[in-house]
Amino acid sequence: MTSSAQPLRIAVLGTHSTGKTTLLKRIEMELRGHGLTVARTGQLGKRAAAAGLPKMQHHTVRSTEWIIAQGIVDETNAAAQGAEVVLIDRAAHDAIAYFEAAMVFRAETPPRLERERLLALASTQLPKYDLLFATVLDESVPIDTSHDYDAHFRRLVNERVHRLLANDVIPHRRVTSDPDSQAHAVEVAVQRCLKEELV
Repeated sequence: MTSSAQPLRIAVLGTHSTGKTTLLKRIEMELRGHGLTVARTGQLGKRAAAAGLPKMQHHTVRSTEWIIAQGIVDETNAAAQGAEVVLIDRAAHDAIAYFEAAMVFRAETPPRLERERLLALASTQLPKYDLLFATVLDESVPIDTSHDYDAHFRRLVNERVHRLLANDVIPHRRVTSDPDSQAHAVEVAVQRCLKEELV
């Protein structure tokens, strides 16, 4: 891959504590082992909260727009710094899923034009993803009890993630909590990157 080439972008989305960050860490480790330069984005929810914006079931139009926009900036910065592969922890549609789930959770109806605007913004990022992984909620897997997660909201996000992907016919690969599914996702990502490296 030449220095002037666009980096490969591998993105993941899914409800919280379904292995997104762990999956990207594994992919990153494998790619670095093959000598590739890798950048990984993330921490958008925490950074939004640090900026004074609501998160989780309290998401608003404003916080959703901030997360999508900041994610775009992070990806652009990683590419500008010469990364051959950019691993995106939370694809743009992830923010839409959290926003829609928050609206359902609070029994509110999002303003139609605002939802369409946010969805259009998120959709601009889809052509940039070379691979998109969607994690699948498995409630039998224990989660970190230090997090005060609302189980109902977590299910709502999972449902919204997969509904968005299906309704908009967005190409993606599902990743379950099964170790074989995780290992296969890592293998697919690594092979895709190595194939591009040889071109």
